[in-house]
Amino acid sequence: MADVEEFVESAGLYFERLGLSRTASRVMGCLLAETGEATDAPGLCARLGVAKSSMSVALQQLERGGLVERYRPPRARRDHYRLTDDVFGRAFRAKMAEFAAFAALAEQGLAAVGDHPAARARLERMRDMYAFMAREFPRLLDRWDVEQTDAAPSPRDGSGATEARHP
Repeated sequence: MADVEEFVESAGLYFERLGLSRTASRVMGCLLAETGEATDAPGLCARLGVAKSSMSVALQQLERGGLVERYRPPRARRDHYRLTDDVFGRAFRAKMAEFAAFAALAEQGLAAVGDHPAARARLERMRDMYAFMAREFPRLLDRWDVEQTDAAPSPRDGSGATEARHP
């Protein structure tokens, strides 16, 4: 269990660096390492030692971002939370909008620096790299989706049945 707790904290630090709140980041770690423990809000609060209000905000952030989904198990009195099937594909797709923003920022920089050769070279490289990423990354994610659809068993039922999982 200590190894899982250490993983949850490591995941928390990692996802926090990516822009999630600390509590939301630790929830991601818990759900990644979920082993059948309660994944309702009170269970997550107890496991992480956080206040109900912090957990509520974190779960809303994760749900709005499409990273977790709320569901109610049969005969349960509370909603539970789990990672969406394509959590990382969704996260990467959401970040793709930033590629265009960086390219636009580079264009603004190019207009600002005029003919200065060193500054222009840096900004052109930045613009070109983000334009390349905006063009190629969707294709890479599409290939990932096809590969996962063709090869992966459903994580929900453990039956080994293949289930299409598209965003």
